[in-house]
Amino acid sequence: MPPPRSQAVLRPRLTERLNEGLHRKLTLISASAGFGKTTLAGQWLAACERPVAWLSLDEGDNDPARFLAYFVAALRTVAPNIGESALGALRSPQLPPLEAVMTTLINEMIGCETAMVLMLDDYHVIENELIDRAVLFWLESMPPQMHIVISSRKDPGFSVSKLRVRDQATELRVQDLRFNPAEASLFLNQAMALGLSPGSVALLEARTEGWIAGMQLAALSARGRRDADSFVRDFAGDGTLPHIVDYLIEEVLQRQPENVQNFLLRSSVLERMCGSLCDAMLDTGTGEPDGQTMLRMLEQANLFIVPLDDERRWYRYHHLFADLLRRRLRRSGGEAELHARASIWHEEDGSELEAFRHAAAAGDIDRAARLIEGRGMPLLFRGAAAQVLNWLQSLPQPELRARPALGVMYASALLFVGRLADVEPMLQTVEAVMRMMEPDDRCRDLVGHIASIRATIAVAMHQADAILEQSRLALENLHPDNLPVRTATTWSLGYAYQLRGDRAAAGRAYTEALAVSERIGHYIIGVMSALGLGSVQEEANRLELAEKTYRDVLLKVGDAALPAVCEAHLGLARIGYQRNELDVAWRHWQTSARLAPLLESTDRTLACELLLFRLKLAQGDSAGASASVAKAELLVRQHGFAHRMHAIAAARAELLLREGDWEAAAEQIGSHELPLCQARIDWARKDWTAALAVLMPLRQRMEEAGWEDERLSALIVEALVRHAAGDEKQATELLRVALAMAEPGGFIRIFIDEGEPMKRLLSIAHERGIKRAYVAKLLAAFGPTIPHTQPLIEPLSERELEVLRLVAQGLSNQEIGERLFLALSSVKGHNRNIFDKLQVSRRTEAVARGRELGLL
Repeated sequence: MPPPRSQAVLRPRLTERLNEGLHRKLTLISASAGFGKTTLAGQWLAACERPVAWLSLDEGDNDPARFLAYFVAALRTVAPNIGESALGALRSPQLPPLEAVMTTLINEMIGCETAMVLMLDDYHVIENELIDRAVLFWLESMPPQMHIVISSRKDPGFSVSKLRVRDQATELRVQDLRFNPAEASLFLNQAMALGLSPGSVALLEARTEGWIAGMQLAALSARGRRDADSFVRDFAGDGTLPHIVDYLIEEVLQRQPENVQNFLLRSSVLERMCGSLCDAMLDTGTGEPDGQTMLRMLEQANLFIVPLDDERRWYRYHHLFADLLRRRLRRSGGEAELHARASIWHEEDGSELEAFRHAAAAGDIDRAARLIEGRGMPLLFRGAAAQVLNWLQSLPQPELRARPALGVMYASALLFVGRLADVEPMLQTVEAVMRMMEPDDRCRDLVGHIASIRATIAVAMHQADAILEQSRLALENLHPDNLPVRTATTWSLGYAYQLRGDRAAAGRAYTEALAVSERIGHYIIGVMSALGLGSVQEEANRLELAEKTYRDVLLKVGDAALPAVCEAHLGLARIGYQRNELDVAWRHWQTSARLAPLLESTDRTLACELLLFRLKLAQGDSAGASASVAKAELLVRQHGFAHRMHAIAAARAELLLREGDWEAAAEQIGSHELPLCQARIDWARKDWTAALAVLMPLRQRMEEAGWEDERLSALIVEALVRHAAGDEKQATELLRVALAMAEPGGFIRIFIDEGEPMKRLLSIAHERGIKRAYVAKLLAAFGPTIPHTQPLIEPLSERELEVLRLVAQGLSNQEIGERLFLALSSVKGHNRNIFDKLQVSRRTEAVARGRELGLL
């Protein structure tokens, strides 16, 4: 936090108001340049008993990634253990919405019991609506022990009216900040040691209208003059305030020694400066002060310089003063050389993003292009896509056409920010230029990079063939040392293999991409590769390994840090569901459902709805399950996720089969290749031969392909069909194999979701000593035991169970129809089916039989 200047005037009337406002959420100090906003806040907060996180903003902080990085860094000066999740989000090519990151930070801050103040200085430079919304979100949601101070030349881009109405904001404005006569006298005669007469003080206060910067400029100009009162009288004569400002600043600057003027002008290109950086900007002569000494001298002279940390290592100029210095520098020339020096210093210091910004300001396209490449890891992969894209967009078209490497980087930046439609035209422009070039290693590498970009676009479209074609082309041409792009391409290959069902190849590709990403620090591809590997492990029924992989991802990025980790939470939800740990499943599902919509152009929200369908069925909520399927189908049609339509058809068919309507289920699956659904429909028709004709070759194909999840499902359904057909021996043998496959992963729901037929078959297995402990656990998960001596010939559907429960409550057919939104004829039809299956002829008998079987 910037400490108060040594020559600043204490202002009790203002600090008292500020102290009184600490119980509110916000203190807003809003006034134009030169009214002492930063100095006042520094004095007050230095004396405040609360720890302070201070963030001084500049125009570069309009980039959300950069703003977030500095925001977290400021908070960590008070709470060092927070922010890992947010910093992880910065490594994503597509920064998640700031509100999502703020939520994570707020959740972490809740555990920090210390009352603290967050200072956002110079907020007027923020013109990004996304940042305004994020700060307002923080204000409205932050823990009660926090207080925010915003210092700005204008009101923030978000409205503070609600906070004002709720008495949650303290506001200081120009009329509050003006020096009154007493404060003006203290400042001019004590802090600045001018010894002015009361009349001159009053004249100067009136002429500057209490404007602190004007008084300071006048005082600096009057210093060392024999008759300061005469100077004040002359200065306070005719002239408008802007002219007086220019006059005074020129006076102040010209009165400085030549070496000081040179230092001020040459360092003015820097947003932030430290001693060694300033040394790099100067040609310091023998015996002259070094940069750090000069900065401290300027601070002692109260010469419009603001310290940015307690150690007084980093500083910035007052914006009013910096603007004048830069105008003077432009007139004299030399800006490009100074930016070039700053770029070199930042590169040697390891601040490659700052080095790139200064190279761009210097107009050094070659250097800026090289810096974008990074030291083995392009800036694009470090969360700087927006800044790189802004620079590339500023370049003249001839420059871009003359530099194919920049055109490829441009296309990559467009891809990172989600402008997919603009990528291909840029790539075609680059290829047209490259066709006129002599092929060499660099040209081949660009061909590979272009193919890798196209492979990534195909990933977003779930086009396996295109991904494979472009990925292979990329790997054939990319330079062996271009590991960041090669690794991203390997991940794309893994996704294509998974789409095509080659799970072994997908696992190898993800494993390779993960290993290389961790070695070179390719953060986002490392995360995506681990998520892909986890899904392959799930498909192999290796739930323990998949769980560890997903949890490792969450540890790496911080819980709920990146929208991409919705996949880790979704995987953990699926695993929790299969283990019948429904509370665990619900918790992870909720996090995944919150993060999934933040991922553009993906089907993760759809995947969440399909899992919600399962969770609702597990709760016995058929209506909720149906609503989830309807929402999933809407998402398919809205976003063109045609590759997921088969999953929608399977879910709808399952609902219809539960209602006993196998004809509608058969219509639902239509032309979709859904062999398990077809076998279940044949089973419902009691066509055992047709069902087995589907299941037996399906099970064999799945075994040959190594699709363990599908093989397990086929084994279970075939066991049930054979049991229904009277082949108990073969049914129990198939169940034995299924149990052996399922036990290591702790599968439960895959069995109990089959309902009463599976319970009866498991009871037989238990009697025969097959996997006795595991089977006992499965049977216990069903709830009350149904007497094995009185099985149902055919189980009741979910709808029939609902009707039976309402019959048991004494409702009439008409009332049941109204409750379930069914026609009276449909209710009567369900009653007939219930009576037939329970082998009864009256309502009272049906209720009694239902209780006997544990259905009620």
